[in-house]
Amino acid sequence: MGGSRSRGLVECALISVLVMAIEVAQTSSANMFKPFNVSYDHRAIIVDGKRRMLISAGIHYPRATPKMWPDLIAKSKEGGADVIQTYVFWNGHEPVRGQYNFAGRYDIVKFVKLVGSSGLYLHLRIGPYVCAEWNFGGFPVWLRDVPGIEFRTENVPFKEEMQRFVKKIVELMREEMLFSWQGGPIIMLQIENEYGDVESSYGQRGKEYVKWASQMALDLGAGVPWVMCKQPDAPDNIINACNGFYCDGFKPNSYNKPVLWTENWDGWYTTWGGRLPHRPAEDLAFSVARFFQRGGSFQNYYMYFGGTNFNRTSGGPFDITSYDYDAPIDEYGLLSEPKWGHLKDLHAAIKLCEPALVAADLPQYMKLGPKQEAHVYHVDFDIEGLNLTQYRSGSRCSAFLANIDERKAATVTFLGQTYYLPPWSVSILPDCRNTVFNTAKVGAQTSVKMVDFDLPLFAHFSAQKQSMIHNGVSYISKSWMTVKEPIGVWSENIFTVQGILEHLNVTKDHSDYLWYITRIYVSDDDIAFWEEKEVRPTLTIDSMRDVLRVFINGKLIGSVIGHWVKVVQPVQFVKGHNDLLLLSQTVGLQNYGAFFEKDGAGFRGQIKLTGFRNGDIDLSKSSWTYQVGLQGEFLNIYTMEENDKAGWSDLTLDAISTTFSWYKTYFNSPDGTEPVALDLGSMGKGQAWVNGHHIGRYWTLVAPKDGCQRICDYRGPYNSDKCTTNCGKPTQSWYHIPRSWLQASDNLLVIFEETGGNPFDISIKLRSAHIICGQVSESHYPPLWKWSQSDFNASILINDTTPELHLRCDDEHVIASIKFASYGTPQGSCQKFSKGNCHAPSSFSVVSEACLGRNSCYIGISNTVFGSDPCWGIVKTLAVEARCMSSSNNVGALQL
Repeated sequence: MGGSRSRGLVECALISVLVMAIEVAQTSSANMFKPFNVSYDHRAIIVDGKRRMLISAGIHYPRATPKMWPDLIAKSKEGGADVIQTYVFWNGHEPVRGQYNFAGRYDIVKFVKLVGSSGLYLHLRIGPYVCAEWNFGGFPVWLRDVPGIEFRTENVPFKEEMQRFVKKIVELMREEMLFSWQGGPIIMLQIENEYGDVESSYGQRGKEYVKWASQMALDLGAGVPWVMCKQPDAPDNIINACNGFYCDGFKPNSYNKPVLWTENWDGWYTTWGGRLPHRPAEDLAFSVARFFQRGGSFQNYYMYFGGTNFNRTSGGPFDITSYDYDAPIDEYGLLSEPKWGHLKDLHAAIKLCEPALVAADLPQYMKLGPKQEAHVYHVDFDIEGLNLTQYRSGSRCSAFLANIDERKAATVTFLGQTYYLPPWSVSILPDCRNTVFNTAKVGAQTSVKMVDFDLPLFAHFSAQKQSMIHNGVSYISKSWMTVKEPIGVWSENIFTVQGILEHLNVTKDHSDYLWYITRIYVSDDDIAFWEEKEVRPTLTIDSMRDVLRVFINGKLIGSVIGHWVKVVQPVQFVKGHNDLLLLSQTVGLQNYGAFFEKDGAGFRGQIKLTGFRNGDIDLSKSSWTYQVGLQGEFLNIYTMEENDKAGWSDLTLDAISTTFSWYKTYFNSPDGTEPVALDLGSMGKGQAWVNGHHIGRYWTLVAPKDGCQRICDYRGPYNSDKCTTNCGKPTQSWYHIPRSWLQASDNLLVIFEETGGNPFDISIKLRSAHIICGQVSESHYPPLWKWSQSDFNASILINDTTPELHLRCDDEHVIASIKFASYGTPQGSCQKFSKGNCHAPSSFSVVSEACLGRNSCYIGISNTVFGSDPCWGIVKTLAVEARCMSSSNNVGALQL
């Protein structure tokens, strides 16, 4: 066992070294690759003259910080990825026409070079339409104002703008020597995105646009293949690819193109007030194995790391700030187990099959049962005429055995041997004999992520005001300051026009907020009429989106939330002149659909007041004054430089529920390296900034109480409503504060609150996987790292067939205690384990000796390891629950 323990430490050290190496990698392309060409045939992408089976990890660079990029890339590589895939975000790179931004989170050159320096390839999806639950689908809002423009169709103004930006990106990559033939990592590009879903809405002009976009891309001379996803009519020289939960049945529109899967949806996005989607690791692995089983050659996880919609980048409307996506690496950069580990094993198994997969043009199909089948990849390399000189003479054979029955397991016979196949699973046999992996048999650990409460010190305030403790929970500060946001007009930059203007035409999306202000005169006759008829006047709007706040004389009297919904709002006026204020708010612009640039925001149709003595008042023809945004926004009171100019005053307990208020406080950065989260569960709706960095919108909407499954069954086709979680709880309460945005002390936190909340209950939390569990039996397969591929024949070699349980804490954490350990017949699941009738007395001591004080450990699943056989003739299982703690904490806290 000593060798196993040291191997865990060495592996952890190697990962740390890999991250450091990426961080310090030089930026010249000479440190990436020797120049190589990329092409394709009907079977696969051909990299440097060789067909490849490629695993891709989706990471969007602006949804993380540059400081996070090296670790995310390293964890993707460790997880078995060959490729990183990302979109290019036009509205982030060109916020103003002709003014480009390639700095900070939008430093795409740095990101691509980090990928290359890690030894991974890159698939760059230029689009420039991205969808991606990103604000306006990635298009800059100024694009709407180009005269005569229509998006994504045969339209000259749009094509000119699109070509200009796509050319800009291609030329930037070429100038930086980032294409494969220059020694860079870019092996593939994408033009457009899922256009096939909307093409029919544009008729013949849509078909012509597809041809134009394809030729325009090819004419840029990038020197690598171009892809169009979900595009059945992609031209011959563009690869059409599949997006979806399953793509094993997908066939490209030409025999000359390989089968590519550009988006395997390993989770789903979330909207405010919605449940949290979850896709089981078993089903995700099943989808990938089936894809390669049936002839696929390139598969990308959308997302491998989802990240965060910082600023106002979330689209929708109503998509939340978190873009965690239930991905193998979570929003904070932590591994999501067992998903990450189970996929890592899957990728290793596929790599063992790669020599056979790339050599065979087509698999041989074998029926094994009613819902059981095998696909066999077998080639004799010494057959005359085959150009496969990269392999030695001999024979390769790999097989995938699938049971697509959603309920029943099956025992099948394949090439004279019997194999047990769980329902909805694929077994992988790299040598057509030995099973090294089954998609339904999870040996990876489970990590339970939790948040710790931190107790920061505050340099700005006295000791008695530094923090608050309620029921053992640490809150961020007892000393808050506040300033009211003016309701309505606050600047000289207002204007008055006759009628209702479209929201985006006025704001240009520089703010979520637009005030519409008009004056209503109420006569004595109107008052008498309402009293006599016992009625109240009503504001009606034919249609509005996303949020409407209605004020009369500065007082909030009603709110409406919805996507193009009718408004019927009773109002109450006083005699004389009344100020009617409508605050229109966006919560992420439309990012999907045909003609979505015409969707706009604000109001549609007629706006009127009903119930007046002399009849309805058509407000659509009234004179309105317009005010864009919030005063606090435009004074930048959330920044370190400008916040003191806001006229802050001390916040008292009797003022905490006020609406449209700004709050600020200071806090010290928590010790350690764990990711930091801001708990805003005590607030209503608004936005938050830390040291001037916009961490996003927040909104404490609660998910429905029903619709979540008590037990998540991986078997059967997945959809985004299956296996949902978080019912009856706020959709999002924790908001990521990247460590690189924090300083050691005096961090400025500014909150804008719209509906009322309690800032005194805001807390800082540290996120990590404190609880880790493993459950592996004697019937599990040996670890994938033990297998090796013979150079000379179909055999795969292994010296030790003992299964192992592997436990691993987050980086810079160690296993501090063992809460449960039983080798025998343990019952239950993580955090609910109990001993069965069979239990080895040495279980706790063996696990403790192997694991305590270490970042990771391996324990063999055998009677020899535990000293004896605790129950002869029964398949034994080892179940362990352990606790992790920061390695910077007192080592004396280890529990033996």
